[in-house]
Amino acid sequence: MDRKFWLLRGFKFVLFALLFVAAVGSLTMYLWNELVPLLFHGPVINFWQTLGLLLLSRILFGGWGRGGHGQASWARKKKIWREKMESRLSGMTPEQQEKFRQKMQTACGPQWMRRQAPEAAQAE
Repeated sequence: MDRKFWLLRGFKFVLFALLFVAAVGSLTMYLWNELVPLLFHGPVINFWQTLGLLLLSRILFGGWGRGGHGQASWARKKKIWREKMESRLSGMTPEQQEKFRQKMQTACGPQWMRRQAPEAAQAE
């Protein structure tokens, strides 16, 4: 690849990253200065204090990377759940498996997404 292409691409990335940080920092500073002094009689903060506050909140609440937080842990939990369900289904007869699947379809999820059991649909 052309070196100028990669330099331009890197420059664009840095520029957009700085614009993103500036926009998030400005928005946070605006919201803080509009709400906190009025509601809690707290201090008015400047842009650099806002960036420090965002960094501190990221350290305390967000962590760094995915090693046990976020999507990685959800993927592990999903895999464990799937393996558990497959092991349960492997010990059932095909009739029991179908009955279990129908029961799960009618019982899981929000009320508006639930499918009606065949008996309930026929009764109506």
